[in-house]
Amino acid sequence: MGIKRIGIITSGGDCGGLNAVIKGVAGMAASFEIETVVIPNGYGGLYNLVEIEPLAVLNEERTDLIDANLAGSEAGHSRVKIKKIQNDNKYQRIKKGLSRHGIDALVISGGDDTGSVIVDLAGNAIPCVHAPKTMDLDLQTYSVGGDSAVNRVSEFVSQLKTTGRSHNRIMVFEAFGRYAGHTAFRGGVAADADCILLPEIPVDFDIVYKDIKRVYCRRVESSDVRAGTYMIVASEGLKSIEGGHITDESSGADSFGHKKLAGAGKYVRQQIEARMKADPDMKEFMKRIGSYVPGVCELPEVREVMPGHLVRSGHTSALDANFGKQAGAAAVHLLRAGISGVTVVGVEGTNIRYMPTSDAIEQRHVDLDLVSLYENLGICFGRKPQAYAPEFEEVKGAIERPL
Repeated sequence: MGIKRIGIITSGGDCGGLNAVIKGVAGMAASFEIETVVIPNGYGGLYNLVEIEPLAVLNEERTDLIDANLAGSEAGHSRVKIKKIQNDNKYQRIKKGLSRHGIDALVISGGDDTGSVIVDLAGNAIPCVHAPKTMDLDLQTYSVGGDSAVNRVSEFVSQLKTTGRSHNRIMVFEAFGRYAGHTAFRGGVAADADCILLPEIPVDFDIVYKDIKRVYCRRVESSDVRAGTYMIVASEGLKSIEGGHITDESSGADSFGHKKLAGAGKYVRQQIEARMKADPDMKEFMKRIGSYVPGVCELPEVREVMPGHLVRSGHTSALDANFGKQAGAAAVHLLRAGISGVTVVGVEGTNIRYMPTSDAIEQRHVDLDLVSLYENLGICFGRKPQAYAPEFEEVKGAIERPL
């Protein structure tokens, strides 16, 4: 396939690693004397490409201005589903825009929603390759942004322990992740969280409260300055054993049909507070540690923290910067080989691995067998701990890994 110009799109939510993908595409394309241009603002920009003038060309000087160490995307984002655009000629309009700018193929970095549009575009004879991106880590492949987000969650949760301990608070940290709990799981484990609540496990709050009472009270009472905290990491998509996901009904749904998930941290706080108020032991605990003040301070305080887009912002992890550049470069090679409608899986030496995008975007959930391993280490997941029953396998040779 004779490619002279590649357009790059980043779509969906911003996160770490995307600027690395852009630099990977631009650098590898330049080595083949292929020009790379930025199609701004995601699929919204692709739809309006016929009217956009001019496009930023990623020559050597312009590429130098992009910092792979920074999160976010130099190409910009939007949440637009092409199929839902109310224009019967939308694909012809997109092709006309690509033709107008001499763009032969696309490299698109995004998650499952982005990937569903890639399947759609490829089915309409628009050559494109998917560089997987989602901080939720719920694709079948490793995705740019996952490691950066896990590191941010871990950092924030660790830092919150200082204010928690200063006030003897129970802290609830609400993490991104929608219907898969990878970010909360990995970030919480890394930060030594006491309790991690995942969408994959309906939460029994009686079990959570029992663990709080055991761990939190022990810490405070055993401290020579009567200080302690208890840290909960709650995924935004958590479910209780009594009901479904917690959503913000006032916000409607996005173009992909997703309702806004909101209020998980608040819900967890309310569940804990209700059980504390009904438990006479907690007032006795407050009296034993010298903190009980009638009508003023009768129970431990529970605070929820929602970091929101701070988890997406800041800096890219070294792993994501490396993987992003590899994925971008691999996408160029796939397009030159005439391979389209696929997702980059990884690069192993000279072996570029890929899979159909329709398969890559099938949602992957947290492995509950792995959860049981951490339950045996003492972390509460809002259920009765399950036994961990390992099997043993000797591995020879290289193993699959992001890098």
